[in-house]
Amino acid sequence: MPEQPERLITRMARAGRVLAALVLGTLTAAVEMVFLLLAGPILLASRVHRRRGPAPARFVLLAAGGLAELEVRRLGLFGGPVVSERRGSRVIAYLAVRWLVGVLGGLVLFLLGLGAATGVTFVVGWSQGQNPDGIPPTPWIVAYLAVAGAVMLFLDIMGIVGVAALEVGIARRFLGPSSTEALERRVAELAESRAGIVAVVDQERRRIERDLHDGVQQRLVALALLIGRARRGRSQEHLEDLLRQAQQEAQEALSELREVAWRIYPTGLDSLGLHDALSAVAGRAGVPVTVRYGLARRPAGMVETAAYFVVREAVANAAKHSGAREVVVEIEEEGEMIVVRVRDDGSGGADPSGGGLSGLARRVAALDGRFTVDSPPNGPTTITAELPCG
Repeated sequence: MPEQPERLITRMARAGRVLAALVLGTLTAAVEMVFLLLAGPILLASRVHRRRGPAPARFVLLAAGGLAELEVRRLGLFGGPVVSERRGSRVIAYLAVRWLVGVLGGLVLFLLGLGAATGVTFVVGWSQGQNPDGIPPTPWIVAYLAVAGAVMLFLDIMGIVGVAALEVGIARRFLGPSSTEALERRVAELAESRAGIVAVVDQERRRIERDLHDGVQQRLVALALLIGRARRGRSQEHLEDLLRQAQQEAQEALSELREVAWRIYPTGLDSLGLHDALSAVAGRAGVPVTVRYGLARRPAGMVETAAYFVVREAVANAAKHSGAREVVVEIEEEGEMIVVRVRDDGSGGADPSGGGLSGLARRVAALDGRFTVDSPPNGPTTITAELPCG
């Protein structure tokens, strides 16, 4: 499948970022240990003399904040924690714990490097006819070293994963928002998402009213006029012509009514599922659309609906405004999130604050998801929605 190499490259790049972050963390751990040894007496003297804010203590807190900022940037290689406070005693406490984790990460990396160097030494030595450490390359010895190396590699990888999780965890514990701050932030997010949903519903109502007024209503008016003329018609030929026009207007009105109903909510989404509903979107689009559907199970109803509308709006925008020649839709599961990604090769310059895209952003935010638009001038445009699996 064409997307497999891209996934492999993405995973390798992530692994490289994690290793780079641990290497940097080992170096910063040494700096933080020296800093704490020098800063400890200054802070202790400040507390003993009950004086707040002397120049040395202020400098220590400022330097601690700078080190914490450096750690936050480094943790961005892991994906980054949510951080709201980088000053005061919480930062000092964070550095006091963090340097130990940095040393632990350095030991894990040292064991990984030692194991790799040992394996390379044996392989190179045996290939040149030598026996490193007097160990001959008998089948049993080779099998034993291969199994031992695989076990050690597995333990090192688990150690790297554990240290990375521990790094992010302590950063969130000491530098993240307190429980009160988190609750206030959550209340603000819920209030904002509720207001966004109200705005989306109002926008959809206006859109439906405009479609009915400008499309279906005009068709029905024309149909009524044709029927009235037919009733007053005097020749059979003229009557048949009017009835033929009336039939055509009725068919157009029915087609536009079906189109409006489809834009409001596709009935096939409930009965057939997201994959088939997106295939229908691809069939109705004015440009070639490739759908890559990678979900093993059907998502929850609200998540499925949000994913559908994201794809439909993005494909419609690409067909109408960007001049795209091809659109690629990817839906896959990454961890606890369903990622919907729509790419087109159009002219770019999509405005995230526009009516359609801003409505999608509010719809996704209401489900605690994330919505991003990457559309530089001259393209390409990538619209990404991350939705919770539940």
